[in-house]
Amino acid sequence: MQKNNNAPEMYVLSYFTLRIAVGILGIILPFILILGSIILDGKTEIINSISSYYHLHIGNALVGILCAVALFLFAYKGYDFRDNLAGHLGGIFALGIAFLPNNTVNPGTLINILHLTSACLFFLVLVYFSIFLFTSSDQPKPYSKAKRNRNIVYYISGFTMLFCLVLIGLYMLWLKKYPFFVNLKPAFWLETVALIAFGISWITKGQAIFKDAVAN
Repeated sequence: MQKNNNAPEMYVLSYFTLRIAVGILGIILPFILILGSIILDGKTEIINSISSYYHLHIGNALVGILCAVALFLFAYKGYDFRDNLAGHLGGIFALGIAFLPNNTVNPGTLINILHLTSACLFFLVLVYFSIFLFTSSDQPKPYSKAKRNRNIVYYISGFTMLFCLVLIGLYMLWLKKYPFFVNLKPAFWLETVALIAFGISWITKGQAIFKDAVAN
C-alpha cells in the first residue's frame, strides 16, 4: 500500500477548515434567524434574544447550528489538554443552549436557569479560547508578524465577547425593568456582536487572514 506523504498537510488543512467553519457558523447565526423569522413567521421585528428564536419556526435552524458548533468543538484538537478540555466543555454548553430552551414566560424555571448558565459558560469558554489559547504558540518567541497580528485579533475578539457578557448581565439585573432599554433589544444585539467576535477569532485561527507559512 502506497504511503500518503501529504497526510500531515491534509490534517493541518482539515483543522484550518474546521476552525473557519466554526467561525462562519457563529457569524451567520443571528442573520439566519432574522431572515428565517421574516420568511417563515412574517416577523419583521427583532425579538428579545437569540435564544428566543427557538420558539419560532426558525428555531430548528438555531438548534441545528448549535449542534453543528458543538460537534466541531468536540472534534477540535489543540496543542495540549487545555485546548481539548475547553473544546469539550464548549460543546457541552452549546448543547445545553440548544436542548434546554429559554422560557420567556417564566424565567425562574430550572430549565431556563440552566439555559442561561449554559449560554454564559459557553461564551466564557470562547473568551478563554481567544485570550489564552489562541494567543499561545508552539513556536518560540519572537513570533512572526502574522502571528502578532493574529494575536491582536484574538485579544480584541475575546475582550469584545467579555464586554458584551458584562453588558448583558447589567441589562438582565438592573435595566430590564425599563421599557426604553427593552425596546432596544440589547440582549439580541450584544449576543450578535459577541457571536461575530467569536466568528472572527476562529476564522483568524483558521489562518484565513494573517497567514503564516507554518501555522502557530
